[in-house]
Amino acid sequence: MHVAIIMDGNGRWAARRGLPRTAGHARGAKAVRRIVEATVRSGIATLTLYAFSADNWARPQAEVRALLRLLRRYLLAETGYCVDNGVRVNVIGRRDRLEPDLLRAVEQSERLTAAGDRLHLRIAVDYSARHSILEAARRGAPAAECDPEARFLELMNEVNHSALPAREVDLLIRTGGEKRLSDFLLWECAYAELYFTDCLWPEFDEQGLEQALDDFARRQRRFGKVPDGYCLGVAATQAD
Repeated sequence: MHVAIIMDGNGRWAARRGLPRTAGHARGAKAVRRIVEATVRSGIATLTLYAFSADNWARPQAEVRALLRLLRRYLLAETGYCVDNGVRVNVIGRRDRLEPDLLRAVEQSERLTAAGDRLHLRIAVDYSARHSILEAARRGAPAAECDPEARFLELMNEVNHSALPAREVDLLIRTGGEKRLSDFLLWECAYAELYFTDCLWPEFDEQGLEQALDDFARRQRRFGKVPDGYCLGVAATQAD
C-alpha cells in the first residue's frame, strides 16, 4: 500500500498561537516522526510526504531558508532511526536548486538507509508533478519496441531521483482542511482515494492516521469498472 500525505497547516497552527510560522514548521517535523513510526507499525510499504513544493520558492526567503534548514536537520537527526527500523529514505524532486549542504545530507541519508526494507519513505522536496511529467516527456519518445507507459514511468523515476519504481498512490491524505492536490503526484494519484481532514499537520497523530486508514478500508475501489455482482446497475441474483 502506498500512502501519500500533503502536510498542510503548519503556518496556521503557529498563527493561532501567536507564534512565527517557522515555529509551526518545527512542530510539524515532530509530527513527521510520529507518522513515520506509526506507518512502520502498520505495515504500509510506501509513504510519500510533501515537504517542499516547487511553488514554495515564492514564499518569503526567510521562511524558505528556515524550511530547508529544518529539512537538513531532520535528515541528520532521523537517519539513525531509519537505519535501525528498516526505513529507506528517498528524496524525490529536483536537486539542482538545493544548497550543497542540504544535498550532501540527502545523499548521505539515502546511502545509509539503502538497505531498509520495511518502509520506503519518500520526501518530496522542490517537487512539481507537472514539471516531472513535462520533463519526462521532453527526454524523448520511447523506442518502438518499448511499452510506452513503462518507458515513461522510467523517465519519471529518473527525473524525480526515485530510488525504487514509482507505485500508484492508494490513499492520499491532506491535513489542514484544504481540498486540492497542489501539483502533488498527479500521475500516481490517478485512482487514489482522497481523504481530507481539518486537523492541522502539527496535531496529526497515529489516531488520525488510523481514522484515514479505516475510512479507506470502507471504500469500494472500482478503477472505472462496475461493482462485483452488478450488471447494468442491477444487482445480480445469487443462487442458494
